Amino acid sequence: MVGAPSVKVKSALDYIEEACRIVADTILLVARYMKPGMNTLEIDKIADDYICSRGATPSIKNYQVPWTTNINGKQRQLVYQYATCISVNDAVVHGVPSKERILQEGDIVSFDCLAYKNGYHGDSAYTFAIGAISDEKAKLLRVTQEALMLGLEQATGRNKVYAISGAIQKHVEKNGYSCVRELVGHGVGETIHEEPSIPNFIPPLMHREQYPNVRLRPGQALAIEPMVNAGKSKVYTDSDGWTVRTSDGKPSAHFEHTVIVQEKEPPIILTLLD
Repeated sequence: MVGAPSVKVKSALDYIEEACRIVADTILLVARYMKPGMNTLEIDKIADDYICSRGATPSIKNYQVPWTTNINGKQRQLVYQYATCISVNDAVVHGVPSKERILQEGDIVSFDCLAYKNGYHGDSAYTFAIGAISDEKAKLLRVTQEALMLGLEQATGRNKVYAISGAIQKHVEKNGYSCVRELVGHGVGETIHEEPSIPNFIPPLMHREQYPNVRLRPGQALAIEPMVNAGKSKVYTDSDGWTVRTSDGKPSAHFEHTVIVQEKEPPIILTLLD
């Protein structure tokens, strides 16, 4: 669910910045453990303990979706039980940590992390290379990061949402990749998902009601997050009800920053890795 749009007052921006710093520091910490032989549940536990040690809580732990999902023929209301999402290779996002999922040389791993403190959330994602990866995967990671930064440059009070969307889509498709259509960026703050929605593509004319091209406003906190597939854009949800995978089994990369919109200057990036 997406909450109402909000421009943050100074105290709120300070709190969001603190939450984002915890998220960025968590990503820096788990980077040391992203290596062959580690399982994704171990990495999630490291992140969970660290976030809590900073006086915050993992935003998505015990998150309950407001709808039911058919799992093995039964309608269930899903509750996410982990602190982070860890998605490997063809998993785009929302990968469920597991002791059975052991990282291998050549994997790419999207690590999506949110922290909640003092009433506000921070949000970021980073895709790691595990050891030596293929040239194809290395290019995918590079292009996705470049697309994120090109999108961020457009997040000013002079622009509308589609300025971000178009910059991301153009760079991704120029390099022969595709942007996921079913999942988008968003505002962030008191709730995990706020307006505006920020697609990584410009919707066709007949489908723009879902993702309106609203003007950006100085003081908004936005989570901009290209999800880029090496092959086709189509995805599906795995039998666990959470993990989103590419339909063709090709790898996917995901990078995300939380930023604060300014009037004329490029946005302030709150989740930069020092």
